[in-house]
Amino acid sequence: MDEKSSGSSHHRFLIVLLMVLLFGVIMVQYACPSSVSGSRGNGHEIRDQKDPYVAEDGALVRFIPRFNFTRADLNRVVDFNIKGDDVIVFLHIQKTGGTTFGRHLVRNIQLERPCECHQGQKKCTCYRPGKKETWLFSRFSTGWSCGLHADWTELTRCVPWCIANLMSSFSPVPSRNYYYITILRDPVSRYLSEWRHVQRGATWKASLHVCDGRSPTLSELPSCYSGDDWSGCSLQEFMDCPYNLANNRQTRMLADLSLVGCYNVSAMSEEERWAVLLESAKRNLRGMAFFGLTEYQRKTQYLFECTFNLEFIAPFTQLNGTRASSVDVPPETQHRICELNRWDVELYEYARDLFLQRFQVARQQERRQARERRQQERRRLRITKVILMKSKHDWRY
Repeated sequence: MDEKSSGSSHHRFLIVLLMVLLFGVIMVQYACPSSVSGSRGNGHEIRDQKDPYVAEDGALVRFIPRFNFTRADLNRVVDFNIKGDDVIVFLHIQKTGGTTFGRHLVRNIQLERPCECHQGQKKCTCYRPGKKETWLFSRFSTGWSCGLHADWTELTRCVPWCIANLMSSFSPVPSRNYYYITILRDPVSRYLSEWRHVQRGATWKASLHVCDGRSPTLSELPSCYSGDDWSGCSLQEFMDCPYNLANNRQTRMLADLSLVGCYNVSAMSEEERWAVLLESAKRNLRGMAFFGLTEYQRKTQYLFECTFNLEFIAPFTQLNGTRASSVDVPPETQHRICELNRWDVELYEYARDLFLQRFQVARQQERRQARERRQQERRRLRITKVILMKSKHDWRY
C-alpha cells in the first residue's frame, strides 16, 4: 500500500511539474510575443516599443493629412521575388541623399546572397540566389547604364532593354516586374546643396537627357557657363541662370517629359508646361513601389522594409549637419529659391503628405497584427488551461 501511495505521489509531482513548465512557456509567449517570434506582421523585428518613429522630429504628432489617396496608393506592399525576375530600379536625383541610400541598398540589406562589394571599387555585384542575374538597377550595382542620373523618362525606356542586355537576352522579359524607387528632399535644402556642389566643380554634363529617342540640342538646353565647369559661382549667379536644371529638378526628373515636347519649351506656355509636368510627377510618384524622404531617415527605412519585406542590418541615421544647412541664407534669398522651385515645393508637400499617410497605414497594420497575435496567444492559453485542468482531473481519479 505504501509503495502504491508513493508511486501515485511521484506521478502527481511529475504532472504538476509538467503543468508549471508548460504554463511558464505559454506566459512567456503571451507576455513577450516579439521576443519569441522575433517579428512583426510582415517579418520585421519591432525595434522599440516606445515607437521611435514618432520622435523623428515629431512629424506624426503635428501631421494633418491634406490630400485624399486611395487604399492602393497608401498600402504599398509588393510581392518582390528576388529569386525570380523582379528588379528594383533606383531613380537617383542629385543631392537628395541618394548616394547614402544607394550604399544602403548594396551594403546594408540582410540577403540570402549579399551583394559582393570590394574595396576600391564603386560597383558591387548583386546577384540573385543561385543565379548570375542582378536584382538591383542602381549606380552602385549596374553603374550609370542608362546615363548619368537618368530620370524617369530615360529609365522607363532604357531599363528593360538594358537588363535584357545584361542577361544576354534578345528582348525584355514580359513577365519581369520593375519596381521603381527614389528619394526626395526639401527643395530649398536640395537646391542649396546642388549650388555648393556645382561651386566645387561638379557639372553632370555627361548626363544624356534622352527624350523621344534623342538628346536635346544646345538651343533647347543652353549651358549656364562657358568654361569646363561653373566652379566658384555665387548663389546669385546660380539663381540668375534661366536654363539651370537645378530649378524644379525633382519635378522634371519624375515626370514624363514626352508629354510636353521634351526640352522644346516652345511647345506650350511655361505655366502650362510645368503644370503638366507636376501632375505627371505626382502620378509617377504614386505609382512607384516606394519613395523615401531625406528628412525622415528612420521612416524611410521602415517603409522600405515593409514594402519589400527586406530588412536592413544597421539602422539609418538622421544627419542634420549638411553643407546646405551650414549656408546662412537671408529670408529674401530663401523666398527667391522657393519661387524658382515653386513646382518642386508643391511636389514635396504632396510627397510628404503621401509618405506620412503611408507610414501611418503601415504602423496601424503592424499594431493590428500584433493585437491579432496577442489574441491568438490568449486563445491558446485558454485552450491549454482547459487541457491541463482536464488532465489533472483525470489523474486525480
